[in-house]
Amino acid sequence: MAPTVTRYQPNRTSLGCGGTGASCPGFSRLGCLNKMGNFKGFLSTALVFLIFELCLVCCDITDGNTEHLKRENSLMKPYQGVGSSPSSQWDFWGSTLVTSSYVRLTPDERSKQGSIWNTVPCYLKDWEMHVHFKVHGSGKKNLHGDGIAVWYTKDKLHPGPVFSNNALFHGLAVFIDTYSNDDATDRSFPYISAMVNNGSVNYDHGKDGRSSELGGCSAEIRNREHDTYLAIRYSKGRLTVMVDVEDKNEWKECIDIGGVRLPTGYFFGASAATGDLSDNHDIISMKLYQLMVEHTPEEENQDWTKIEPSVSLLKSPKDNIDDPTGNFRGTPLTGWKVFLLLLCALLGIVVCGVVGAVVFQKRQERNKRFY
Repeated sequence: MAPTVTRYQPNRTSLGCGGTGASCPGFSRLGCLNKMGNFKGFLSTALVFLIFELCLVCCDITDGNTEHLKRENSLMKPYQGVGSSPSSQWDFWGSTLVTSSYVRLTPDERSKQGSIWNTVPCYLKDWEMHVHFKVHGSGKKNLHGDGIAVWYTKDKLHPGPVFSNNALFHGLAVFIDTYSNDDATDRSFPYISAMVNNGSVNYDHGKDGRSSELGGCSAEIRNREHDTYLAIRYSKGRLTVMVDVEDKNEWKECIDIGGVRLPTGYFFGASAATGDLSDNHDIISMKLYQLMVEHTPEEENQDWTKIEPSVSLLKSPKDNIDDPTGNFRGTPLTGWKVFLLLLCALLGIVVCGVVGAVVFQKRQERNKRFY
């Protein structure tokens, strides 16, 4: 099961008398009890240390502090600054309807396309985008579509066949696909996936983009009575996509992959489309946060606007055609994964120590009855 991080929060071989199960010559029962007390003290210290480390891991996801919010790149109620005027920071196209409560990219009607785009380019090297969205409609199971895409691309307001946007885009796309076009797939939909493109790869709609995706996960996001969120984080060449769709107020990892290169100066946007099947596709907010990350002098002096979108993978995205899940990792374990492995190992040692101590104490009591 994928690990979760709470949303919006700042977020040996022998122990005492029973580590190996052997007897303790030269020690009275009181001595063993003293050892047990020392072991409990060690256990308490270890748990405090683990809780502290876990808090540091939780802090790895921004808590949405307003001091890092980039308002010029964020879309929020009551959606002031949305329109086609020269002073507007967001522009929209197609069937998009802007109300006081939501931005509806498409209504629950067939053959609709809509999008909304930030007109202010983003020059942050490290950022995190939180998208509050809602997909709902009257269609029954598997009779609805098509979904929402969140973009960070060179061009904006460029209509096309991929969730109403250009197929040969430059930049990053995260797709919330609610309908399976591939009859042979064994994936569960809705399905969330990510793609990085330099304008040379055509998104294969008939295969739901499997040949070009970087990874993905299934998520029940449709017709939920609670809020649904998507987080896209890009920092120091690592792309992480997380979801909060279970009303648990916590992020669940969907995609985490390194070796990603994205330039600055691109535009954020969201788009949606319906075909023979339909849904309401709503954006409630898109909030961009700046991540405070240190870079080397060489990185700081680099012209980030000239970077070509790319991904360095140990495994080609096209290999996903033969991968039923499409999930893979192109880089070594991240810090929190290493921490979780160490946590499991330490807890295993602690449990073995406790069991050994209990077994030894029972054996001592049984031996005492024979004297």
